[in-house]
Amino acid sequence: MQTQVTNLDAGSAGTVDLSDAIFGLEPRKDILQRMVRYQLLKRMAGTHHAQDRSEVRVTGKKMYKQKGTGQARHGDKSVPQWRGGGKAHGPKPRSHAIDLTKKFRALALRHALSAKAQAGELVIIDAAVSSEAKTAHLKGQFAKLAWTNALIIDGAELHDGFARAARNIPNIDVLPVQGINVYDILRRKKLVLTKAAIVALEARFSNHALEARFK
Repeated sequence: MQTQVTNLDAGSAGTVDLSDAIFGLEPRKDILQRMVRYQLLKRMAGTHHAQDRSEVRVTGKKMYKQKGTGQARHGDKSVPQWRGGGKAHGPKPRSHAIDLTKKFRALALRHALSAKAQAGELVIIDAAVSSEAKTAHLKGQFAKLAWTNALIIDGAELHDGFARAARNIPNIDVLPVQGINVYDILRRKKLVLTKAAIVALEARFSNHALEARFK
C-alpha cells in the first residue's frame, strides 16, 4: 500500500510502501474493544479499601443487657448496622488486570493501525524535528497540516526540541515507537508516523529487520 509522505511544512516528501500485514487488515471492533479494556483495567490502581468489622476500633463493651429491654439483642458495635461499624463486603485491594496473550496484543495493534489507515486518518511524515523548538512555531506548523487532535509516533529516540515544544499543545501526544498502544491510537483523531517509526514497526512485526521502502 503506497502512501504519500509529507513534512511539517505541509510539503511533499515522496512516498512510502506500507506493509499490508500491518496496515491493510480489515479492522475488527471486538479485538480493539478487548484490547482497550485490557489497557484500562491494567492501569487501575486497585488500592480501594474499606474496613470490615475486624479492622474497626470500637469498644468491646455490651451496649445494653441481653434481655428485658424490648429491643433486638446486640453485643458488638463493630457490626455494619451501627454507625462507626465495619462495612459489609466492602472493597479490598486487588488487581483488576485481565490476561491477553502477547500474540493477541500484537494483533490488536495491527488492527488499530489498519483502522486508522482505512479511515484516512493515518499521516506519514519524514521526521518529527523542530528547528526552533518553540511551541508557537510548532503550533503554526500543525495548523497548516490541520492537526488539532493527533498522536505522533517517532522512532526509538524523540527529538528533544520537538517533544518539549509539543507537550504544551492541547490534544497532541508524542511517543517513541516502543510506547505505541491501541488506546492512545484510538483516542486521537489523527495518527502520525515518522519514517523511523515505520521501520521500527515493520521490524517488530517480522522475524528479521526490514528496511523501509522509500522512493
